[in-house]
Amino acid sequence: MKEQRKDILDMLAEGKITAAEAEQLIAALERTQPPTTASIDARPKGKAKYLRVMVDAVDENGEPGRVNVRVPLQLLRAGVRLTALIPPQALGTANAELTKSGVPFDLTQLKPEQLEALVDHLDEMTVEVDQPDAKVRVFCE
Repeated sequence: MKEQRKDILDMLAEGKITAAEAEQLIAALERTQPPTTASIDARPKGKAKYLRVMVDAVDENGEPGRVNVRVPLQLLRAGVRLTALIPPQALGTANAELTKSGVPFDLTQLKPEQLEALVDHLDEMTVEVDQPDAKVRVFCE
């Protein structure tokens, strides 16, 4: 559609058509174009239900690869509620193992009310990384 719009504007600049004709052509062009694939901005606003991670990459052998993960946010909420059932000694051990594995995360600090604030902010977040060998998108839907 962008190419066709450019062609119309070029014809207008060259004086082949009038501004009114260009306007009519562009309006007709917009009516005849099928809707684009659903974008994250086009989704209806409301509470997000999923965290989506999409990766399109090319490995070192030139083979294309694709990852498409859709995690229900309810699963995150349930996980946080379950941490309340874990004894403090077990949380301490889990924290120590996480830190030893290179993930310095304190499970004792994870609270349900904090998770709700995080989920609310996730709904507004979009991360896109576009490189020659990979494209990564993280968003809520």
